[in-house]
Amino acid sequence: MKFAILPLFFVLMYCGDLKAQNVHLTLFGGVANYQGDLQPKRFTFQQSHAAIGVGAEYELSKLFWLRSQFTFGKIGADDKYYSQHADRNLNFTSNISELQLVGQYLFRNLDDYRFTPYVFGGLAVFHFNPYTHDTAGVKYFLQSLSTEGEGFVNGRKAYHLTQLSIPFGGGVKVNVSSNLIFGVEMGLRKTFTDYLDDVSTKYVDPTILISNRGAKAAELAYRGGELKNGQHSTPIGLPRGNSARKDLYYFAGATLTFKFGGSGGGSFTGSKKNLNCPANAGL
Repeated sequence: MKFAILPLFFVLMYCGDLKAQNVHLTLFGGVANYQGDLQPKRFTFQQSHAAIGVGAEYELSKLFWLRSQFTFGKIGADDKYYSQHADRNLNFTSNISELQLVGQYLFRNLDDYRFTPYVFGGLAVFHFNPYTHDTAGVKYFLQSLSTEGEGFVNGRKAYHLTQLSIPFGGGVKVNVSSNLIFGVEMGLRKTFTDYLDDVSTKYVDPTILISNRGAKAAELAYRGGELKNGQHSTPIGLPRGNSARKDLYYFAGATLTFKFGGSGGGSFTGSKKNLNCPANAGL
């Protein structure tokens, strides 16, 4: 959460030292979801959760803007919603904290048009930490349990909880007033991990899990035995997930962009009198 102050610092820095720059404050509200071994659909609102964000935008030109934004959301999925893997009986939830820096290309100048579509792409660093609850309702974080033998089975490295992603997507911006822009946006994040959901490859012998991570690791690695008429023995060596395809996550929702200045309609011109930064903002 400490990264949330960075976009605001970006705004203050430009207001204080570069009063001629076109800097905006932007807020995001919407939903987060993911695609992976427990959620095969790429675009769906099923099992989605709320997401919020705060950031700053800087107009390099009338058609190209930079955005720095911190976004916080939650993803999760449960096998019970998909009959293909219902007998596996796995589920997870994870908070997602992301700090991004992206470039936005606007197809039309908001000085001259009321609205414009846009696309964006860039780089982000994000943190996740998948967890589940056992049958007694006790919460367990899964990465430390190495449910697929990560860290001690040959060829299976432990995955990191903070990683890079590539955000890309698009949306529409609409001028509401000279100082306010409303938008809708859909943005995917390409990741380099298959463990957002803690599921990737094949089942490990539970005796190996127990000897390395304890009985709880074996219990949560295969949960078919919790189902009525479910198979109690772990299907050792059979696929638990699909390691050939990396996971992705996405945010979709609405944005509000507040201009520091801009009286007179459209994007502001970048003059000091239009920026309207606080009089004592100098650093």
